[in-house]
Amino acid sequence: MKSTVFSFLIAGVVFFGGVSAVHGEIIGFDSDKWVMRNAQVVQHLDRTSLIGFAFLEGVEFENGVIEVDVAVDGRRSYPGIVFRLQNEQNYERFYIRPHRAGLYPDALQYTPVINGIAGWQLYNGSGCTAGGEFPENEWFHVKIEVHGKQARVYLEGASTPALEITDLKHGVSKGSIGVFGPRDGTAFFSNFEYRADENLSFVPAPQVDTPPGTVTEWELSQSFKIGGIELDEYPSAELLDTVEWETVQSEPNGLVDVARFRSRMGREPDCVLARRIIKADQNETKEYLFGYSDMVTVFLNGKILFSGVSAYQHRDPSFLGVVGLFDSVYLPLEKGDNELLFLVAESCGGWGFMCREAKVEYEHTEVKKTWQSSDDFLVPESAVYDAKRDVLYVTNYDMYGRSIGADRQFVSKISADGQIEELKWVTGLIMPAGMIVSDEKIYVVERGALAEIDIESREIANRYPFPQPGFPNDVTIDNAGNMYISDTRRHMIYKFAGGEFEEWLSSGEIQRPNGLQVHGDKLLVGNTGDNCLKSVDLASKEITTILRLEPGIIDGIKVGSDGNYIVSQWEGRVYRITPKGERTRLLDLTGSNINTADLDYIEEKNLLIIPTFVDNRILAYKLQS
Repeated sequence: MKSTVFSFLIAGVVFFGGVSAVHGEIIGFDSDKWVMRNAQVVQHLDRTSLIGFAFLEGVEFENGVIEVDVAVDGRRSYPGIVFRLQNEQNYERFYIRPHRAGLYPDALQYTPVINGIAGWQLYNGSGCTAGGEFPENEWFHVKIEVHGKQARVYLEGASTPALEITDLKHGVSKGSIGVFGPRDGTAFFSNFEYRADENLSFVPAPQVDTPPGTVTEWELSQSFKIGGIELDEYPSAELLDTVEWETVQSEPNGLVDVARFRSRMGREPDCVLARRIIKADQNETKEYLFGYSDMVTVFLNGKILFSGVSAYQHRDPSFLGVVGLFDSVYLPLEKGDNELLFLVAESCGGWGFMCREAKVEYEHTEVKKTWQSSDDFLVPESAVYDAKRDVLYVTNYDMYGRSIGADRQFVSKISADGQIEELKWVTGLIMPAGMIVSDEKIYVVERGALAEIDIESREIANRYPFPQPGFPNDVTIDNAGNMYISDTRRHMIYKFAGGEFEEWLSSGEIQRPNGLQVHGDKLLVGNTGDNCLKSVDLASKEITTILRLEPGIIDGIKVGSDGNYIVSQWEGRVYRITPKGERTRLLDLTGSNINTADLDYIEEKNLLIIPTFVDNRILAYKLQS
């Protein structure tokens, strides 16, 4: 795990460009093509195998496929594949954590190694880590496909990737390839092969927007040994006189990977100073969220406000110390310029930090907030407009309602300007989610059935049980009156016609479907499993990917008056997306922790209606033409 250990192992690597292996050839570990670094060829499970680290001499791998069989005994070992090794300090790495298999969503890990520092604490979550399970004391297959700035990992011949890496942090590069594991008998490799392949097909990576309030520009000092720094005191004038400040930019999410700018000075921990001037129009206190690895002290105008340690295993044996916006500090800003100073120290696993002003929202210039309701709803999940009556209906999903009291899951009726006409307009529902208005009826997706509500009588006229419900979610209707319902847990879409359900679409390309919308002869699907908005031909069922969004739950889909799609991600983002896959961010409410659930669009009013889930309100935004 420690980057210093790995740097020692690969010291002395020499690269020879231009030589390639036979296409698809298995390269035995007894071949003289291998350069061994703390490695040994052994017999294991009836195969000639390797323990330790080794790479192929004379290979410049850019795009293609690498495959290897791995055997582990379940103990901590971190075996995996290294690729595009440019030199002993810079390469891409994928590995597994056998001891976390089946327990944590990070048994698979991608990390870059930059300037000798493995940044696994900085790169976590979608696109970097995933769950997985591995048999013990038997061989299993690992394959990684690499093209451009993306890669994907398959286990045991599966057709669906176990991990999709959408942003290789070294960008498009070339280098050697190999395997890396310990030499203690906890992990073994066999049957290594690779091939170049320029024709691999990947869905384009998502465009990543910088969240509102993110601090993206910092001044960074040179590296210092931690032994000469007082971590709980503002740097002395003598130390500051030696600082050579460099302006650096963060990654789009606000992460500053210090390794991109500074190298470690040895095995003992190092530290850097990072500062930012915050301008304030008046004396005020503002909350800032931040994350760091491994240690940080936060100063404002020379005064200490926070000190913390988030190092690997520091808090408990399973603690990884991954970076995220997990801490906050309230800055007592003074009118004028204020100096925010971070002292960030590193021992192993990634050297970095991030910072964002809290409660900052983004609205596109074409979007203007028109009204917001009171917060009397109980987890509003979906909203739908009844044009005939000029009212809105809202499902109240309250997931705890049935256990803590009656009538806490219901449909509300509100006016088109946000006034609640009747909060509990129809009760007796079971975790109601998506809904539509059709032919004087409202059809509501419940956990186990599709409920049919008669609008005039306000009665649940019928319930149509799903045949094998997993997590039924959203509903839409085509011009012929056929309804389509997503089942997120079963990775499937129902068709409902004539009072009967058909398991209409189940495909490897449909993973965790949520939001649905019929548009002409196509069914738009929010495919949360791969973060893609997809289009399904209603006649042929041919599936086309429109674009991939950044990680999130694709909850609401509507068609705007211009023929473009309005798509909400539950986490707090709303986009306009063209049928060709061009997107514009309309709203980002993530900084205020406001969800954007299953929205509706009122074309004649050019109005977006957004349920906010746990915020318990409905928001309305005018789209400016």
